[in-house]
Amino acid sequence: MENAETRGPESSSEVRVGMFSFAHMHAASYIHFLAQMEGVTLAGIYDDDYDRGGRIAAQFNVPYFRRSEGLLDQELDGAIICSENALHAPLVLQAAGKVRGILCEKPIATTVSDGQAMIDRCRESGTKLQIAFPMRFSPPVMELKSQVESGVLGEVYSVKTTNHGSMPGRWFVDAKLAGGGAVIDHTVHVVDLIRWIWGTEVVEVYAEVGRELLHPGLGMDDVGLLSFQLANGIFGTLDTSWSRPPSYPTWGDVKLDVLGENGLICIDAFEQNLHVSSDEAGKTSDVNWGSSGDEGLVADFVAMIREGREPSVDGEDGLRALEVALAAYESARRTDPVQL
Repeated sequence: MENAETRGPESSSEVRVGMFSFAHMHAASYIHFLAQMEGVTLAGIYDDDYDRGGRIAAQFNVPYFRRSEGLLDQELDGAIICSENALHAPLVLQAAGKVRGILCEKPIATTVSDGQAMIDRCRESGTKLQIAFPMRFSPPVMELKSQVESGVLGEVYSVKTTNHGSMPGRWFVDAKLAGGGAVIDHTVHVVDLIRWIWGTEVVEVYAEVGRELLHPGLGMDDVGLLSFQLANGIFGTLDTSWSRPPSYPTWGDVKLDVLGENGLICIDAFEQNLHVSSDEAGKTSDVNWGSSGDEGLVADFVAMIREGREPSVDGEDGLRALEVALAAYESARRTDPVQL
């Protein structure tokens, strides 16, 4: 296997990126921002579903590949993987050593062993592995981190969080491909933010997980409530669900309420919106006017490749967040707290 480090830094500012699968909805956002970035060439799109990947390749006038090997042969600098969760590991293992950087959609994998294998292979081959946690690049979240670090709250006692969304359907409700339902889908985002803001780990999780409470016949969890303890003593909760109906103005939310001895800071990562009522759409929708976390994530990934630096959000970050989500499922099965 070729070692990505042996090729040295890129001799020019051009960064060649390949998109691997459009199974995950974030892929549409990532390619939109890639196409607008100076010095970035979209080398092609791989997707095993022609109706999905081929259509988008035609839209952006780039080559379509039905096999991942074909795209990996295009002298890529970076690979963005947005496949079904269970297919993250095979694609990362295949791309490692052939590109300088990989941006892998969250969760890193559906099992800890797959996640660790991805990290190990990328480390051995010299490929930088970055995990797609765009909420780190949300201005409200960045401001919250700054305020916490400034000490304005004094001693922090607790953090109450939510991550509600609409039920995504498709492969997201296939346990084999997704690895779980609403709990794995939404827990990893918030856990990553908590680890990033406080620079510490979740050490205990207790969870109650509901199956088919909101969507009868779904066959998997659609709601969960996690209580957790951080290594620094902070107590937290996460309300995670697929509870938003199709008529809801936004897809969902990411909210954090941080309570300290000097006060309370509340943020909503998706509050930068205008409320637009449309007779054509038949509902009121929230149209974003602010910064995009996806844009910040993609720009950071390209900068990582250009600069040859370490990822801002690495594989270990992805693995730690996955471990908490899986611990929540284990806690619900045992009806007891789980230590991490």
